[in-house]
Amino acid sequence: MDILHPRCAGLDVSKTDVKVCVRLSSPGRKPVQEITTWSSMSRDILRLRDYLIDEQVTCVVMEATGDYWKPFYYVLEDAPFEVMLVNAHDAKNLPGRKTDVSDAAWLAQLAAHGLLRASFVPPEPIRRLRDLTRTRTAITRERSREIQRLEKVLEDAGIKLSVVVSDITGVSARRMLRALASGQRDPDVLAEMSVKLLRRKIPALTQALQGRFTEHHAFLVTLHLDFIDQHTSQIDALTARIEEVMAPFQAARDRLVTIPGVSTTTADVIIAETGAEMTQFPTPGHLASWAGVCPGHHQSAGRTKNAKTRPGNRHLKGALGAAALSIANHRGTFLNAKYRHLMRHRGKPKAIVAIEHSLLTIIWNMLTDNTSYREPGPDYHQRSHPDRARNQAIRQLQQLGYTVTLTPNEAA
Repeated sequence: MDILHPRCAGLDVSKTDVKVCVRLSSPGRKPVQEITTWSSMSRDILRLRDYLIDEQVTCVVMEATGDYWKPFYYVLEDAPFEVMLVNAHDAKNLPGRKTDVSDAAWLAQLAAHGLLRASFVPPEPIRRLRDLTRTRTAITRERSREIQRLEKVLEDAGIKLSVVVSDITGVSARRMLRALASGQRDPDVLAEMSVKLLRRKIPALTQALQGRFTEHHAFLVTLHLDFIDQHTSQIDALTARIEEVMAPFQAARDRLVTIPGVSTTTADVIIAETGAEMTQFPTPGHLASWAGVCPGHHQSAGRTKNAKTRPGNRHLKGALGAAALSIANHRGTFLNAKYRHLMRHRGKPKAIVAIEHSLLTIIWNMLTDNTSYREPGPDYHQRSHPDRARNQAIRQLQQLGYTVTLTPNEAA
């Protein structure tokens, strides 16, 4: 097998140190390997960088192990050699040879022959944006959990507020809960605290607010409401910071929000996870495969054994899933019509994944061509293929027992 990198290095990274295997190949000679151990402290990583430069390596490979690779990659990425971060699944070592030293040597051997693919590591501005959007998503989920815990406390107290109101942290519900925690137990008085449209439900609120609310429940309700307020303020602070960091990518976000179902928050995640440019993804299929929203390949003896989607970028998949669910619940668009068609034939889960794949295809083309979304309309396929739509309608009527006779419209 040809040697593409005669002087390369494999790094097996851990929390405390890194095992480095420098592999030197010469024509007609057995490769020479030198194994060294370096601390994961920044000073030693800088010394490692100088060491690799002195050895004149042209390629350095490391696995994406948790977050431990980041200090090494960020220091080495500006060095005068290629740095590759690879998926651990692609660089899996042979069974029975699993040690830190053997892993480093194995990485160096694969790198020498060019058998590894580099993972996508975004540039520094996108990395900062990615940290902010992922943190906001995590805190938003934690706030949702706090709301669920609050509802459990109310259920324990016999307060059925969530049956009447859609949001137990809304203005009216929060006023009632704060009053309950402050000692007010009269359901009539509490129901009168509702505002706007919720006042129409005062009789139902009176019944829902009658329970066995004690001081114990008051303490827990106050605790959960304070946690929810803290999370809300943190989310607001993160959103303000994201707006600042998003400034260079504002044009891309403005284009993405023209897609039905893609909110500003979803667009932020898409840009943070994929970058504002699609140069790292040659085709929409590459982007869909990287995101994990296309069928996997597992074929043997001419038979496909498993076509489940492979693991991908879970942060991007979460944002695409939210957009796909929004599309599924709002009619009148091309994507919704496609979802309903696929749902009838393949079921809801597969239809959602198919819409996620379609979204990524649209996003790739929009960011590549710098264009906005153009809505084809829910009847796009009927207009594109009128004969197919006519024949399908005829078949459906015939299946119902009708004899169909077509008369052309004179006006047409």
